[in-house]
Amino acid sequence: MYTVIVASLAGLALAEEAARASEAKQRNEDSPAQKTAAAVDNYRFAKYTLYTLASLVFCLFVYRVVIHSVRYIRTLTCLNNDTQRYFKMPSLAFGAVKQHLLYAPLFRRRHNRELHLGIFRLGYIPTRFQSLFLAGVITMNVTLSVWGIEWNGTRAAALSHLRNRTGVLSVVNMVPLIVLAGRNNPLIALLNISFDNFNLVHRWFGRIVVLQGLAHTIAEVMNIVDKSGWQTLQIAFQKSQILMTGLVAIAAMVAILLQASAALRHAFYEAFLHIHIALVILSTVFLWKHLKNTHPQKYLLAMIIIWVVERLTRFAVLLYRNIGRGGTKAELELLPGDACRVTLRMVRPWTFQPGQYVFISVPSVGLWTSHPFSLAWSNSDSDGNKNQDSEKGYQVSADDILSSSNNKSTMSLIIRRRSGFTEKLFRRAERSTTGITTVSVFVEGPYGGHSVLHSYGTVMIFAGGVGITHQVPYVRDLVAGYASGTVAARKVVLVWVIQSPEHLEWIRPWMTTILAMDKRRDILRIQLFVTRPRSTKEIHSPSATVQMFPGKPNVDTLIEMESENQIGAMGVSVCGTGGLSDDVRAAVRRRQGVRNIDFLEQGFSW
Repeated sequence: MYTVIVASLAGLALAEEAARASEAKQRNEDSPAQKTAAAVDNYRFAKYTLYTLASLVFCLFVYRVVIHSVRYIRTLTCLNNDTQRYFKMPSLAFGAVKQHLLYAPLFRRRHNRELHLGIFRLGYIPTRFQSLFLAGVITMNVTLSVWGIEWNGTRAAALSHLRNRTGVLSVVNMVPLIVLAGRNNPLIALLNISFDNFNLVHRWFGRIVVLQGLAHTIAEVMNIVDKSGWQTLQIAFQKSQILMTGLVAIAAMVAILLQASAALRHAFYEAFLHIHIALVILSTVFLWKHLKNTHPQKYLLAMIIIWVVERLTRFAVLLYRNIGRGGTKAELELLPGDACRVTLRMVRPWTFQPGQYVFISVPSVGLWTSHPFSLAWSNSDSDGNKNQDSEKGYQVSADDILSSSNNKSTMSLIIRRRSGFTEKLFRRAERSTTGITTVSVFVEGPYGGHSVLHSYGTVMIFAGGVGITHQVPYVRDLVAGYASGTVAARKVVLVWVIQSPEHLEWIRPWMTTILAMDKRRDILRIQLFVTRPRSTKEIHSPSATVQMFPGKPNVDTLIEMESENQIGAMGVSVCGTGGLSDDVRAAVRRRQGVRNIDFLEQGFSW
């Protein structure tokens, strides 16, 4: 009897559901069961997106651990090994991966050299690996946006599914979008991937979010028009808070997409940054109202929490680094070649590492702007006398360099005169009658410093112009490490390309210290290339280990000369113009499979 009753009730329920489905079909709508199934698909695909991205992060982390372990073991093995023959030989399989995927530009050899259309800067061409990664992310989002939608059903049902699906995915993608935008992105240190690369992916996630939001909006508009005609569209938006808040949010997103184009971003960076943040806040506020009491709102909440925590972290670090003891001060010293040496007197010392950079804000020049600059040198309070001794000709030992490495209270950098902030800063320095101006600054950082060159027996360091600021700390670190027996390096070659010999003044005091370091002559050679000398008399080589040449270097020939006699694994680092970086990249790629050579590139291509 119980079975009969249950079967009868089930039959009535099925009949009622079928009747509702038939009625909904006549109205070109989904049945409640179909709507529930579609919603489940949307939420399941949202999780698929996050799970896939988390899996990619895990794979990159495993790769990072493997590479770090190999380099760590190589460093330990080579500390007392002057030949390092084993590590000189390449891995043919991994060499092919580096040559054709990891180091390869998308097309032939252009990557870091920027594209231009007249006076407009159009950005950079990504590498082959970056392109494949971005293509995978785009393909995943396109597939999930349309998968499972009944395109053969009614038009209203298909549009309704597309609207909901793209709306949910657009909000979900805001989570990785905001993570990748942060300066304190934990993935930078975890994966040893630069902020520059994460910023590239951030921009593409932004485009995906906007395009999915547009698809969501267009599908809703088409649904309204199909049901009631164009004449009711305006009335529908005016009467519905959900529609109106959504319209404002997508309008702000489209504005973000347009003003974030490379041409506008580079031409008016400071204005772009302020407008960008304002539009993000505007779109988030109205999107929150648009998603009120819906499942996707929790993803938006996660995005807001991540953004707030990152901003509060930055603010707390900013206060800790700069408040107290009179605040952080900067000494501006004019240098030849439209440059300015900035010496930062920090309120509290920090652990200095080669490759670090900071964001600097000078309230008297621009209160609401901060710009990144590589740290070229560091000193503790006790280092001043040692630098003076080195300039007098006394030798500086590795112990002197390393002993106070954890207490650096003075940081120095070189800023080249350009437009915007650097132009204003240069003008402020020009006002001084003594040539040195002291101003109050806020320093945010340090960031970076995750790449080390300790495991390479042979190191070639290329610098172009002011790019030398990024490379000098590596030279100092390797020479000190060689003298103390803590690195594998046995040969270090610094190649610096400058326009005029007067640019040597930018780093003269620091280079004097390096040249006076213990055992420097056994490991370091410096090659200077002057592209625009006023006369041949300016070109002279001070010694056999410090040589000067006119014209541009033949990068391929220089790397070939060192690779023929390389000791152990070879690391080639470059920081300079786009053309120089691309030349070095091409030369390193050409030797994959012949020698064990790694390529490291540093740049701010924002």
